[in-house]
Amino acid sequence: MSNDKLVVVDQLAKQIRDCKICEPHLPMGANPVIQFDPQARLLIVGQAPGIRAHNSGIAFNDPSGDRLRDWLGVDKQQFYDARKIAIVPMGFCYPGTGKNGDLPPRLECATAWRSKLLAQLEQVQLTLVIGQYAMQWHLPDEKKQSVTSLVKQWHRFAPDVFPMPHPSPRNNRWLKNNPWFEVELLPKLKQQVQAALA
Repeated sequence: MSNDKLVVVDQLAKQIRDCKICEPHLPMGANPVIQFDPQARLLIVGQAPGIRAHNSGIAFNDPSGDRLRDWLGVDKQQFYDARKIAIVPMGFCYPGTGKNGDLPPRLECATAWRSKLLAQLEQVQLTLVIGQYAMQWHLPDEKKQSVTSLVKQWHRFAPDVFPMPHPSPRNNRWLKNNPWFEVELLPKLKQQVQAALA
C-alpha cells in the first residue's frame, strides 16, 4: 500500500474521530465508534453504536456482539482486527434511546462520511447489511421491502452481500419464528466469511 494511501486513510480516520456534526442532538455527546483499514475484507454495516459501545469505544461490545461473532464463526481476535473486518455503522455515534429501543442513526453522519470512507475499503469481498437503515443505503432498490422480506431473499444478494436481522436479544422472537435463518443462511454466511478472510 502506498504512503499516499496511508496518509489519506489516517487523515480520514482522524477527521471522523474528531467529528462533532451531530453533537447538539446526541444525549451523551459525540464519540464515533468505527473500525476500518484499507486491507479489510469483510464489512459489517449496522445501525449505530449502543450505549455500551459508546462507553467503551468498542463496537458490538455486548451480547449482540457475542451472537454476531457466533453467526460469523469468528472469535474476538479476528472480529476486532481492522485489517480483516471493518465495522462501519450508518451512524457513528450513540443516538440515544426512544420508546422502542435506540433511536435511528443521525442522517448527517452518512451524508458527511459514508462515501469517503467506503471508497477506502477497496478490498472488501463480503458485506453484512444489518437492519433497515443499513439496507436502505446498501440495497437502495429494495427500500419498500421489510427487513424480514429482504433477509428471506438472501440468495439474491449472496455471496457478496448478506442482509441480516440485528443480533440483539430483542430479536429472539424473530429468530424463533424464522428457523430457516439459522438452518439455511448461517452455514452459507460462515462459509463466505471464511473465504473472505482466508
